[in-house]
Amino acid sequence: MGGIRKAFILGAGLGTRLRPLTESLPKPLVPVWNRPLLTYALDHLVHDLGVEFFAVNTHHCPAAYAEAFPDGAHEGRLIHFRHEPILLDTAGGLDNLRDWLPRDEPFVVYNGDILTDLPLAPAVEQHRRRGDLVTMVLRSQGDELRVGFDAERGAVVDLRGVLAPDWPHRFQFTGVYVVSPEFLDYLAPGKIESVVLPMLEVIRSTGRVGGIVVDEGEWSDLGERDAYLDALGLFAKGFLRFGAGDAPSPRLSPQAEIAAGVEIDELSSVGPGARVGEGAVLRESVLWPGAIVAPGARLERVVVRGGKTASGVLANVDR
Repeated sequence: MGGIRKAFILGAGLGTRLRPLTESLPKPLVPVWNRPLLTYALDHLVHDLGVEFFAVNTHHCPAAYAEAFPDGAHEGRLIHFRHEPILLDTAGGLDNLRDWLPRDEPFVVYNGDILTDLPLAPAVEQHRRRGDLVTMVLRSQGDELRVGFDAERGAVVDLRGVLAPDWPHRFQFTGVYVVSPEFLDYLAPGKIESVVLPMLEVIRSTGRVGGIVVDEGEWSDLGERDAYLDALGLFAKGFLRFGAGDAPSPRLSPQAEIAAGVEIDELSSVGPGARVGEGAVLRESVLWPGAIVAPGARLERVVVRGGKTASGVLANVDR
């Protein structure tokens, strides 16, 4: 059936739900287990589908992407960064990439703020077999069961209660979908809008929005700080079927300075260049590269950004 050559990762959001962590960093670049979140999406798509070329749209703090990927590539695969001076939303972002997207084969769209290792190949196989314009990857459980799905037909019948508000079978959208180039015909050139609107039009006019429920693997939306901190627990229990060289990055960076008598639990991570003072205690906390923890500090569910200092007793706050 073949893999997927190109994938578009959405990276232009403002990250408002994750502030202040995203004040000077786009959400897809926040450190997770001492790697930018975006790199897990890239590895996932390469591992499962053999993707060769990536596009990422940017808006907030675009220079941070150039710093994270100075050679414009990840593990030898090129990344095309397309800047949006004005946010175009999801459909507008797709429209803005018409010249880059393939014209004769499907591609994948992937939200830049999710962390997942769910198997992707079944969605691509179903998409090619059924000939849908879009195939949405769904989960049975989640906080936002907003996709009406007819499992017998493999068809999405409603989004957000617009077309069939009484449809009883609702699923979580994962933020991953397979798209055929013909779907671009439903986008209004130059229009700022959500991809939900053209998807609804496809459902109305042709019914060619498919879905597939994939409950295997892990899936988390890291749009809010609790989910971001909870992601450390996924790694502690062995999350991730793939990775750069199949080896995870170290939870405690060898380039960090950790003084004597420091206690760090298995749900915390310490980035390169971070300094942890003598006698400090870290519980479910994340130190970004260059973060500082004062001697004797006690942190519980705290994120310390680069160049910031945490001292005293802190819980459920960010620095």
